[in-house]
Amino acid sequence: MKTVVLASTNPVKIEAVRLGFLHMFPDWELEILTVSVPSGVSDQPLSDKETLQGAFNRASNARKMQPQADYWVGIEGGIEDLGDSIAASAWVVVMSSQLIGKARSGAFQLPPAVTRLVRDGMELGNADDIVFNQTNSKQKNGAVGILTDNIITRTELYEHAVLLSLVPFKNEKLYLSDYQI
Repeated sequence: MKTVVLASTNPVKIEAVRLGFLHMFPDWELEILTVSVPSGVSDQPLSDKETLQGAFNRASNARKMQPQADYWVGIEGGIEDLGDSIAASAWVVVMSSQLIGKARSGAFQLPPAVTRLVRDGMELGNADDIVFNQTNSKQKNGAVGILTDNIITRTELYEHAVLLSLVPFKNEKLYLSDYQI
């Protein structure tokens, strides 16, 4: 049994972590615990760097709360100002006692109405709810689901980043040593 502590109680993130670990390690039995911990960054991270730092801080804080686990996971959604528009994406950080894996989700451009609200200081999830007439969309399909008619769900967007953040754990000998060809 492998214990994974996710630094979120958001059902979208829980499912993304469950699916990511299940696909990468299909023979493992998993116990996924959730904790609510601070990110140490803005409620709405405004850069790729800040978003990565938030994911790292969440994983680290989860580790402090549940040090007996095998893995700790932080997921942080954020935005990057592109000048004429804003792109949304997320970072995933997975930690074990020996390794850290990091990966970013795909990024997508937000519509002007959402961009205006976010630039005025509103968190992306709240802006989505207003523009798309939704309630608590960040715990459901989020902007990516709304904008793609759920062709890409928020869970799927995060799941790919979870999978990629697990690459070092799938290939430990390459990441734990100075393996040379």
